Amino acid sequence: METITLNIKRSDVYTEVDKTTDYTGAKLNQSDDGARDRIAATEEDLKTLSRFWEETCAVANERLKEMFIGSSLPSAEDYSVTLQVSVAFDKELTPSVEASLRSFFIVSITGKWYVFANKVEAKEYFTEAGELIEDVRRKLYSRKRPVSPRRKQ
Repeated sequence: METITLNIKRSDVYTEVDKTTDYTGAKLNQSDDGARDRIAATEEDLKTLSRFWEETCAVANERLKEMFIGSSLPSAEDYSVTLQVSVAFDKELTPSVEASLRSFFIVSITGKWYVFANKVEAKEYFTEAGELIEDVRRKLYSRKRPVSPRRKQ
C-alpha cells in the first residue's frame, strides 16, 4: 500500500466562503434590500464558521475512513489527512483529489452558513458537497491501467 497526504488551508477556505456569501448577497440585494448584510459571512462570524470547519473535518474523516491513517485535529489551523491508497493509485491524481476536497470544505461550510442566512440555497449546497466528497472517493479508488512487465521500459 502507498500513502498520500492531503492538506487544506483554513484561511483559504474562509476566503472562498467569504467571497461566495458576499457575491450571493450582492446578487440578491437587487431584489431584497439588506440581503448582502444578512447573507455575507464576516469576521464577526468566524466563531460560527470555526464550528462548521470542525464539523466538516469530522465528515471528511468519516467519509474517508476506509483509507484513513490519521489527520490533524479538527481544531487545528489547517486540515491534513494521511490516507492509505492502493499501489495502483495514480499519484498524479493527488492534486485533483486535494482540489476536490478543498471544494468540499468550501461548499459544505457555505451550506451550513446558508442554513442560518440563506435557507433557499442551503439544500443545493449540501447536495453539491455530497457530490464533491463522492468525487474525492472515486478518484482515490481509481487505479492506473496495468502495464505488462514486457512493455515496461
